[in-house]
Amino acid sequence: MDIRFYRIIDRFIGPPICAVLSTFDRLSGRKAKASPPRKILIILLSEMGSLMLAHPMFEHLKQRYPGASLHILLFARNREVLDLLDLIPGENVLTLNDNSLRGLALDSFHVLRVLRALKIDVVIDCELFARVSSIFSYLSGAPVRVGFHRYTQEGLYRGSFINRPVLYNPYRHISQQFLALAQAVESTTVPLAKHLSDPLPAILPKVNISQTELQKTITRLHSDFPTLKNKSLVLVYASGGVLPIRAWPLEYYSSLCTSLLQDGHAIGIIGLKEHGAMAQAIIAHCKNEACVDLTGYTRTVRDLLALYQRASLLVTNDGAPGQFAALTSLPTLVFFGPETPVLYGPSSPNVHCLHLAMSCSPCLTAYNHRASPCDGDNQCLKQITPDYVLGRARALLTAYAVAASDHNAR
Repeated sequence: MDIRFYRIIDRFIGPPICAVLSTFDRLSGRKAKASPPRKILIILLSEMGSLMLAHPMFEHLKQRYPGASLHILLFARNREVLDLLDLIPGENVLTLNDNSLRGLALDSFHVLRVLRALKIDVVIDCELFARVSSIFSYLSGAPVRVGFHRYTQEGLYRGSFINRPVLYNPYRHISQQFLALAQAVESTTVPLAKHLSDPLPAILPKVNISQTELQKTITRLHSDFPTLKNKSLVLVYASGGVLPIRAWPLEYYSSLCTSLLQDGHAIGIIGLKEHGAMAQAIIAHCKNEACVDLTGYTRTVRDLLALYQRASLLVTNDGAPGQFAALTSLPTLVFFGPETPVLYGPSSPNVHCLHLAMSCSPCLTAYNHRASPCDGDNQCLKQITPDYVLGRARALLTAYAVAASDHNAR
């Protein structure tokens, strides 16, 4: 479903439902006990990248509650990433199909029946201020409900039934805030989790792509696109996904790709099948057979990660492709502007964030449900020039070539 439709439902239908559930919760008089849980449900519905950024939280829960079983509720389209990260046993994964309102409603009733039968002890709602996830947390039947809370802020009402309310802190990386949710399960401070957090890991565990998988990918790629043989490959993701304002200008990508092709590199434009028009626009500008359309080419995220192994550089807008790069060693440039790497930057030394700290950046926040007030003139990205990015790209490509040469010489 369209993100604007989600916002309308959340804004106009969510608050009255939260108010009704809050009243029912007050009348019930139930008190939550801060005791080690046996069954924990994590609600993380949103983008694929959030699963990557929540990795430290999952590890903390496993270490803090080794005897507890972890369960997760997410959108079905994100299931593949979860399986790839190997964070939760497959039988403990619950999914919602959000392709249609009817499918979402049917899945919701099924999921709630399953959760009630499971008798969850603790639910951790990782969504920022969405009401639908908080409603699921209450209807799950879990006596302990952890989630972000507005405290003294105006607006952002999610009901009063979140009995482990965590203060959202826009100055801390979202991975640290996910950790605070986990630490709030047994916390007694006001606000909860009032202590120093452990430092985030420098890198995420890398996904193992076997030589057989890699060779299969390379063979298929070179068979389909012979012009890529014997060339270093630069991958480009030019789409902003569901938030087009996150996209570096298409004409800038075209200029960058032209320069890299002149340097002797090949260009592969990645994305979903529906991003093909963007790819064709860049190809038409470059007029070079070493610039190819790879939108819709990879069938799974694992296929995409295998393609990353063949590449020498990724240039991408903020979104899932940049987060996936943290699971590999591929040098990556990620554009930030409407959102900030301070909160959402991938935790990996091979990923480099390009960001201008303009007075209006970031404009996509938890406080406006990622509905930017910008008129579409995203100067935070337009002022990152193609010449600057070209310099950064050339430096990374040179360093990558030197490292590859040293590795092969051993």
